[in-house]
Amino acid sequence: MKKYFIAGILVWTPLAITIWVITWGLSVLDGVFGSVMSALLAVMPMDQKPALQSFRNLPGVGILIVVGIILITGVFAANFAGQWWIRWWDQIIVRIPIVKSIYSSVKQVSGTLFSSKGNAFRKAVLIPYPRNGSWTIAFLTGTPADEVSKKLNGEHVNVFLPTTPNPTSGFFMIVPRADIIELDMGVEEALKHIVSMGSVPPLNHSVPSAK
Repeated sequence: MKKYFIAGILVWTPLAITIWVITWGLSVLDGVFGSVMSALLAVMPMDQKPALQSFRNLPGVGILIVVGIILITGVFAANFAGQWWIRWWDQIIVRIPIVKSIYSSVKQVSGTLFSSKGNAFRKAVLIPYPRNGSWTIAFLTGTPADEVSKKLNGEHVNVFLPTTPNPTSGFFMIVPRADIIELDMGVEEALKHIVSMGSVPPLNHSVPSAK
């Protein structure tokens, strides 16, 4: 019975986690749509509110609208005119106190993570953690800031150390480049290895070399 129960868990757990992640993402999109609709309902005339409320209650319409807006925005931002408007919008946002620092930081991070030219999460490495002699997989994210580099001896790198089995949380660390071992496995394979707590071996079995 124990063997069959574990076999059943192995079948259903990946499916359940996948459904949970998709459901969470859809609920976030639907929540954005609901917030916008609530704002519209607050300012619309009373005679038009029932029709808007009925439209809001249609299942799935919020998700479709938000996804459509994101795609249309992406098409708009990809051309020359759209880029001009985005630069104009950025110039307005960065003049607002408090909002400026948050917006600029989030935009810089998102641009680094999602840009195909970015360096974030482009290399999986081994670093000594939590002590010398123990190793864990991390991802190179860049080089330390100039002020940090000047206060450290030798060359250092920034790494993100994800947690297991949830790699969306983790630690930002600055480690000496001499202490890392670069891996030949890709980022996706390394993430699978981390999420599975080491039970799923990467496709690339080549031996890493110390740098």
